[in-house]
Amino acid sequence: MSYSSYLKPGYFIFFVVILVIAIIELSISAWLTSRYNSRHDFLSTTERDRVRFLLFCSVWTTFLSPIFPVLLFLGGLEILASVAAHLVFLFVSWVFWLSGAAAITQSLGGGLDCEYVTIHHLVYCGQLNALEAFAWIEWVFLTLGFVFVIVVAVRAGQRGQGYRGPMVPK
Repeated sequence: MSYSSYLKPGYFIFFVVILVIAIIELSISAWLTSRYNSRHDFLSTTERDRVRFLLFCSVWTTFLSPIFPVLLFLGGLEILASVAAHLVFLFVSWVFWLSGAAAITQSLGGGLDCEYVTIHHLVYCGQLNALEAFAWIEWVFLTLGFVFVIVVAVRAGQRGQGYRGPMVPK
């Protein structure tokens, strides 16, 4: 089997995984944002703002990540399906998710102890811990994808196609 026949299934699986995780994160962060907006029962404004930033990261990933596999599948707009476009998207997404995951982790002090929290009547402990966990999981997958695309970029350069070349060789 050729290199490109190995790449395609893994490529689509990668984008499905980051999309599913982003949708989970979108659900949690949207629910928390809705509660914070209606009840104003957040621990601090920094926590509220960091949840909103993770909502932005989730929307970013949910709406932009499906574009790349669709373009590759349809074979259109080669500049958007290029190695360079993948590098830019994954790098920007990686920075967003690293920032969001680190910010919510710092805000929660590394995670909340839900037994302590229930004694002191703080709310949304499980949801905040899940938000933090899925943010880090998304970041890990984006890191792996970014490293993989860097390897593909190096191979594209060796083939003489450069970064404007297709993500999957023909």
